[in-house]
Amino acid sequence: MPRRTASVTALPTAPSAEPLTLPARFLTPEDVAALFGVPLETVYQWRRKRTGPPGFRAGRHVRYHPDAVARWVADQSSPAA
Repeated sequence: MPRRTASVTALPTAPSAEPLTLPARFLTPEDVAALFGVPLETVYQWRRKRTGPPGFRAGRHVRYHPDAVARWVADQSSPAA
């Protein structure tokens, strides 16, 4: 499978914050934890509870698509209906 090289569109995390820049590769749970500044165990809890960004398994490894993470951030920052 060819390596993905296109950049991901940055989404602002807050009106005054810098745009969120995601790498153009699948993210590991460690990447997601570092991105949000939370412990790794929190990312695993989000996955178990299905409250965090949607992930998928690649063999025995969990990965996150950068676009799915960006959509999850946008959904979290939009007001509840």
